[in-house]
Order: sequence, then C-alpha cells, then structure tokens
Amino acid sequence: MRSEPKAPSAHAEPRPQIGPFAQLIFGSRWLQVPLYVGLIIAQGVYVLLFLKELWHLVLHSFDATEQQIMLVVLGLIDVVMISNLLVMVIVGGYETFVSRLNLTGHPDEPEWLSHVNASVLKIKLAMAIIGISSISLLRTFIEAGNLGTTRSNFTESGVMWQVLIHLAFIVSAIGIAWVDRLSDGGHRKGAGHG
Repeated sequence: MRSEPKAPSAHAEPRPQIGPFAQLIFGSRWLQVPLYVGLIIAQGVYVLLFLKELWHLVLHSFDATEQQIMLVVLGLIDVVMISNLLVMVIVGGYETFVSRLNLTGHPDEPEWLSHVNASVLKIKLAMAIIGISSISLLRTFIEAGNLGTTRSNFTESGVMWQVLIHLAFIVSAIGIAWVDRLSDGGHRKGAGHG
C-alpha cells in the first residue's frame, strides 16, 4: 500500500519572515507585561481597601447615622468601579497591545472582550472615569449640607472645581466618542469605494 501525501491543513500556513529590527520593535510590546502585573497588584491593594472599609462599616453600623453609612457605601461603590476600570485596562490592554488571551468559548469570557480594540477601550475607560467621578461628586453633594461649618470636608470653591472637573470628563468622553464615530465613518466610506 502506498501512503497518500497528507493534504496541507488550513493552520499550516507559513508565517511571514520579518527582519531583526522589525522583530525587535514588534517584540517590544512585551515590555508592557510588568505594567499590567503592577496593575494587578494595585487591584489587590484595592481589594484590601474594600475589605477594610467594609469591616469598618460593619463595626460602626449601629452607632453611625444613615448619612455616614451612605457615604461609606458610596466609597465602597467607588472602589468597585475603580477595580472594574483596572480589569478593563488589564484584560483589554493586554489583549489589544500585547497578545491574544485565547478565551473564545471560555464560559467566563467577558462579553466586551470579543469586540475590544484601542478605540472601544478608550470609550469604555472614559465612561468608567465619568462613573467614578459621579460617585465622588455624589459623596460631595451629600456632605454639602455641612458647607461653612467645621464638620465640612469641602469648601464652596472645592465643590465648584469638582463639578467643573466632572463636566470636563463628560466633554472629553463626548469628544472621544465623536472623533471615534468620525473615524469609523471614514473607514466605512473608504471600504465602500474600494
């Protein structure tokens, strides 16, 4: 019996050869790995902060006012939102700029990861920053009743600056989304004429 030659598989395509300088430049993306590891460590610190604040909330729940409990809970929400932001940057950034995670079909694959790119990541980050800023601003507004007293942690100008900074975040996010939409529209028009 004669053995039949094996048909080449679809996955056996030869990789294009690139020069050493191009390999160096392309390989430099791996320098970002320690940055993502650092963000994972920072997320661990946020977990410790969350547990510490939660412990304080439980210990002081019977002698705290409703306003004090609300402020601590808003602080916990703030920590969670920052942690979510870290996850988006770590997972999305690694997937976009370093290497594929090959999570397709994994039951825990984040829904947003399948269509993440640098543009989507920027918009998601901008929206997360607005959310974090909103929580911080809400905490300030709750404490605003104490303005002008010794119990206040804020001044009127401090509150005004927080509102202006929050509005700047919103305008920036709208600008990012608008520029992204313009560039996406340009790609579609170019693809239609090609």
